[in-house]
Amino acid sequence: MSKILIGYFSRLGSTEKMAKIIQDSIKEEKVEVVCKKISDIEAEEFLGFDGIILGTPTYYGSMAWQIKRILDESVKYHGELVGKVGAAFSSATDIGGGNETAILDILHFFLIHGMIIKGYPNGDHYGPVSISEPDDRVIQQCRELGKDITALIKRLG
Repeated sequence: MSKILIGYFSRLGSTEKMAKIIQDSIKEEKVEVVCKKISDIEAEEFLGFDGIILGTPTYYGSMAWQIKRILDESVKYHGELVGKVGAAFSSATDIGGGNETAILDILHFFLIHGMIIKGYPNGDHYGPVSISEPDDRVIQQCRELGKDITALIKRLG
């Protein structure tokens, strides 16, 4: 059975809400999913999952240091994450705060690990972005992300 890990850092709660929406969407697809605060995850855990989805608030156009820390630690497993599916999402307090660049920072790590990334031709191209609390648009994009990553893993499996 496929397994997906959702790791997130959330200071004000929006990123956590997004993570839970993605988790629920994956559960509906009958795939095992583990959703944890990033502080409760060790980089070694990445090895046991077919998909890794990370969520971060946007800080100065980039990811939170808590997310960067685990990605830096994942270097120990360079070459061992090849073929796994990766995705990312972010939250911010402002539309122009670098939300997409925060997601892209995470995706760069995943690409260097040899992971597979799915883009979106419509909406938020790199992954869901919430400005403050997730609204209906963000909720729909988070649900799509969960379903799309699950479908991709099943197709590759």
